[in-house]
Amino acid sequence: MSNKILISIGKQKIEAQLMDTQTARNIKDALPFGCKAEALVGQVIIETPVMAETEEDARAEIKAGELGFWADTGTIAIGYAKTPDSKGDEIRLAAKANIWAHAVTDVTLLKSVKDDDFVFIESI
Repeated sequence: MSNKILISIGKQKIEAQLMDTQTARNIKDALPFGCKAEALVGQVIIETPVMAETEEDARAEIKAGELGFWADTGTIAIGYAKTPDSKGDEIRLAAKANIWAHAVTDVTLLKSVKDDDFVFIESI
């Protein structure tokens, strides 16, 4: 099985490379699955059926293209621009997240995502 995934959100497609983390393994084991997106300022939140523990290196400040996972809510957070929690030009999520994948595709494409857009995540 590949360590690449495809996240289709509305009309956008984001390809990502999984990292070697427990969260990435848990997400990979749950694939494929569909859900809905929540579009927020500078980020997209994705509901998942995945459970994971918060990892030691979880962090709120991320780089564009890093995919986060909030263990307490079981959601994926993809930051693509400044958020309301950002300081300066950084991308800052509302809480620490496990970083589990890196997008190969330009995540700024997610600006067009709308609330409740259908999301499908699969291995490629």
